[in-house]
Amino acid sequence: MPSIPQPLVPDDDGSVAASVSSALAAFAAGTAQTGEVVAALSGARLLVPVVALLKESEVGAHGLRQEKESEMALPKLVGADGREAVPAFTGVESLRLWRPDARPIQATTLQVCQAAVQENAAAVVVDVAGPVPFVIEGAFLRALAAVESGTLDRLGPDVTVARMEQAAEAPRRRRFGWPSRGRG
Repeated sequence: MPSIPQPLVPDDDGSVAASVSSALAAFAAGTAQTGEVVAALSGARLLVPVVALLKESEVGAHGLRQEKESEMALPKLVGADGREAVPAFTGVESLRLWRPDARPIQATTLQVCQAAVQENAAAVVVDVAGPVPFVIEGAFLRALAAVESGTLDRLGPDVTVARMEQAAEAPRRRRFGWPSRGRG
């Protein structure tokens, strides 16, 4: 019989970690670099949304259409350029801003990045609906995923902190076209 995994933080109230909130606020104000936010997030608990998808419905005895079968799914975001991203949230309030019907599942930032890489997503978008959206992509995404999988040594010398920060600052200056709603 399969077991239900225990939450990362059993007494989690869904609030944002103070260090993450501070790093994101400083990033939004322009006083923190991408690497500082990634450092704050790297040890943080994130909430990954899971949503119900209707697989089959039927008309009930009362004459109304009703759910017959559904499944839970991890939604993905699709950017204006067609790239896919995995959404994640720093707290339950930012998750509700995005999609009130989504259920939060606790995961570490490293686990979320590893899942994104495994799903061939181009990014993890943190708090897509605000208050401070943040994108983890490129070398940062691959490095965080590799830390979780234990394969960091396979990334090679091109993935250094300086090169990751340099690559990360370029996307900061451009606009991302991530929608405020995902697709399952």
